[in-house]
Amino acid sequence: MRRHWRRTLALCALLALSAVYAASGDLPELMRLLAARRHGEVDFVEQHFLSVLKRPVESYGVMVYDAPNRLEKRTVEPRPERLVLDGEELTIERKGHIHVLDLAAYPSMLPFIESLRATLAGDLPALERVFNVDFAGSVERWTLTLSPRDSKVSKMVSQVRIEGSRDALLKVEILEANGDRSLMTLRDHRAP
Repeated sequence: MRRHWRRTLALCALLALSAVYAASGDLPELMRLLAARRHGEVDFVEQHFLSVLKRPVESYGVMVYDAPNRLEKRTVEPRPERLVLDGEELTIERKGHIHVLDLAAYPSMLPFIESLRATLAGDLPALERVFNVDFAGSVERWTLTLSPRDSKVSKMVSQVRIEGSRDALLKVEILEANGDRSLMTLRDHRAP
């Protein structure tokens, strides 16, 4: 009887190990698929869950990505706004005013930006410079859980979770250290 349990235990351990190996083997393949995508355009719904509000604050719009480091977020509702990240510069357009920020002057923004930009670019070394990266699933349906390496940043953001399928991002969730969170759901862009 003991021998049977040992074999069963050994088999379970072997299966668990092979699952871990398969998942870790899928991460390089996922990064290769993401890096191969040079352009993308998706509709987004973003919800901010704040402890001081009973209902989430929602916004809708379109995001456009052009490899390797240009990302544009056009919010349509509730207020029109356009954010353009191009290299190390962030341009914000609101109510006819344009503000240009050099990201080097705002290091606290880097984790939010790098989580999305490095994932879209399939740049694992860039992700690993800023985050501890945990991969789960397979290339067909995956989750990246990103935990900030910098203790100052982790006092603001405890985790970024990105879900996707192959080279498409489906959800981006940012969990803040204070308990607030934001969830962005992405889907193929429908032209007007």
